[in-house]
Amino acid sequence: MKTHRAHRTPRLFAIAAATALLLTGCGAGASDSGEASDGAARGSEAFPAPGAPRADPDRNTDGDTDGDADGDADKKADEDGRTAAPDHLSTFALDVDTASYGYARRTLTEGRRPDPSTIRPEEFVNSFRQDYERPDGNGFSVTVDGARTGDDDWSLVRVGLATRTAEQRGERPPAALTFVIDVSGSMAEPGRLDLARSALGTMTDRLRDDDSVALVTFSGEAETVLPMTRLGDHRARVHRAVDSLEPTDSTNLGAGVETGYATAVEGLREGATNRVVLVSDALANTGDTDADSILERVSGARREHGITLFGVGVGSDYGDALMERLADRGDGHTTYVSTEDEAREVFSTDLPRNIDLTARDAKAQVAFDPETVAEFRLIGYDDRRVADEDFRDDRVDGGEVGPGHTVTALYAVRTEPGADGHLATATVRWLDPDTRTPHENSGRLETGALHDRLTDAPVRFQVTATAAYFADALRRPESPLPDAPDLGELRETAETLASRTEDKDVRGLADAIDDASRLDL
Repeated sequence: MKTHRAHRTPRLFAIAAATALLLTGCGAGASDSGEASDGAARGSEAFPAPGAPRADPDRNTDGDTDGDADGDADKKADEDGRTAAPDHLSTFALDVDTASYGYARRTLTEGRRPDPSTIRPEEFVNSFRQDYERPDGNGFSVTVDGARTGDDDWSLVRVGLATRTAEQRGERPPAALTFVIDVSGSMAEPGRLDLARSALGTMTDRLRDDDSVALVTFSGEAETVLPMTRLGDHRARVHRAVDSLEPTDSTNLGAGVETGYATAVEGLREGATNRVVLVSDALANTGDTDADSILERVSGARREHGITLFGVGVGSDYGDALMERLADRGDGHTTYVSTEDEAREVFSTDLPRNIDLTARDAKAQVAFDPETVAEFRLIGYDDRRVADEDFRDDRVDGGEVGPGHTVTALYAVRTEPGADGHLATATVRWLDPDTRTPHENSGRLETGALHDRLTDAPVRFQVTATAAYFADALRRPESPLPDAPDLGELRETAETLASRTEDKDVRGLADAIDDASRLDL
């Protein structure tokens, strides 16, 4: 297997980004179809940005896997994720986690370097708004675009998937939400339980009368503080339960999750979205602390009743690996909050708005043309790979995705010298959330549609590339991405993008890169 070290020609990206006329997009994507047009999938800009799914190797609905669903796929890829002929397929399950980026920002703000093992590049990339075209109904639009990096024959190729906005279908089904709240001693730190109380209080006022809420707390033991309660005229009761939350002693997270699922099953509502929402620093120190064991005990609720898990991480010390594993095994996703504004957005805006599901068991497969592609590397999604032959096996679990989401996957692709023609086709497959009917959609990319430079690409593509380069720098792999800038040059690029987009999230990215550069990473 050939190992490629990218030539470092960073200033071209940083300096040109400061002077180039950047396209700025707003709102949802703009064009009319998920199919390719003139060599690239359509979208709101010259080349729309695409996103890819993440597959959890252990999330197989029939339980046949031994924890390595990659199977032969792993044998075809080296430790850097690069793949050479004859294997030109890349398959993974979709996910929308962002916790890795949020926790990295918090750590850098405190003057500490994030542990490289907590850096998941796809969660950096998926933390930023994209302007992909939105489908009319459930499922996904697919857009694919790319840009040459300046390094010999290397390009960045972006695959973007988008679901409909929450408002497109009108009335959502009612929600039955079981909140499992960590009240252990570590949650007394400012920015943990206090954030949860405040945000849950606001969320209670924003949910609908026909929504239901249950509340479970755990420290050394777990307790159902509030059984499943229809809001209606009972909001005051829910507020009293939330206000009563106080930190106590140790963290028996296993007991909390088990009791939470039991409470969710007891209060299960047919025709509603049934979800467990875990709020914790995931620093388990009592009872069962193994994610697989914890989730195995509640697998019946997860599989038989379709109860999904949403993990909300808090705290400067945070058990990232455990929370990530729980969400993966629980058919859900994770986010991380460190400020009151972030907590309110998650609980008061994102959660109520995205209670509905638009796709179940979603997977993506990218087929690179062996006539034009010499090798490729999927950036991130390390634990989401699916065996290529399992792409259309609907018994193999994929990701659950709700309205308003975009998923972006970025590839480093080395084309054959002088290559011309078809480069890649990206296909997403999902099951209708109500009927379980499978559907697919695809987008194509031609070599002629590649932008000549990163700075020629749409501004959201440049944000994606900047986030990926930043994650790569924090991970410090032996083989950096092609044309990787150093942190100083990356900071200049991010500052320029923040000014051009006037996006607070991109401004936050620039600040995080600045914090990292001060640590001399």
